[in-house]
Amino acid sequence: MITVDINEAAELLRQHDNILIIMHRSPDGDTIGSAYALCAALRMLGKNADTVCADDIPQKYDYITSKLPHIPFEPQYIVSTDIAGEQLFGEELAHYAAVTDLCIDHHGSNTGFARYGIVDASAGACTQIISKVISALGVTPDKFIADAVFTGISTDTGCFKYSNATAESYRIAADMLDFGADGATINRVMFDTKSRARIELERLVLDSVRFYENDRIAVIFITAAMLAQTGADDGDTEGIAGIPRRIEGVKAGITIKEKESGVYRISLRTTADIDAAAVCRVFDGGGHKAAAGCTLCGDADDVCSRIVAETAKQL
Repeated sequence: MITVDINEAAELLRQHDNILIIMHRSPDGDTIGSAYALCAALRMLGKNADTVCADDIPQKYDYITSKLPHIPFEPQYIVSTDIAGEQLFGEELAHYAAVTDLCIDHHGSNTGFARYGIVDASAGACTQIISKVISALGVTPDKFIADAVFTGISTDTGCFKYSNATAESYRIAADMLDFGADGATINRVMFDTKSRARIELERLVLDSVRFYENDRIAVIFITAAMLAQTGADDGDTEGIAGIPRRIEGVKAGITIKEKESGVYRISLRTTADIDAAAVCRVFDGGGHKAAAGCTLCGDADDVCSRIVAETAKQL
């Protein structure tokens, strides 16, 4: 991958049209906000641009997704936002991984799959980088772009509670408020509003908690049976990975989510003592120092033993 800076990334976008922007599978607020903010900015420049994701986008992001309708065109330039590696494209979009023209990301574990890339691991959210690219394009954010960028920063920093919330995170978020972002409503929807199904799911998840290594590692499970029992969907599981790390004394919180029979998505959240990305890299995953993920196959107990053993090596 050829590394480019903000201005070079903006110039690449100026030179092309029919731009398809890809979000990562199991989309969160940062990949959604990044893709939709950039798409809106490119459309303001008169370009054909659209977004796509291998998985359904949770309904709570309708205040973003419903305001930017999809348009038909044959993609000629492929951009990825908040995607650290090929495996995050998802099965339906996997063919784009090898032909991605520009990667915009903030994961230090980025695999360099794209032709060109701007990767800033110091950014608290990918939308921080996107906001700079939009500025370099000469576009002044409207309320829609401001809402999208604010959403990405707020969700990826845990409403500015996580250690990745830098001074720049606050500055860009403040700029988005000046451009009309409804920060109070976004934070309420993202962090304070939960469906009945989500509440029921949390109850079952808390009942599943296991402790290891003198209570320094906590593990929770999200099974297909739990989702069926509560009526919860993937959107209802967003944010649950942060629960085990909130327990006093826990250095690493592990969430084991059943994706299909024998396949589990691991989300690891850690304190400063443990490098989550280093743990997940052992299993061909990646992410940030305090938040990372990977996929493991096997039965639930075996998967749990393997990820706990690798995490314990860093204690």
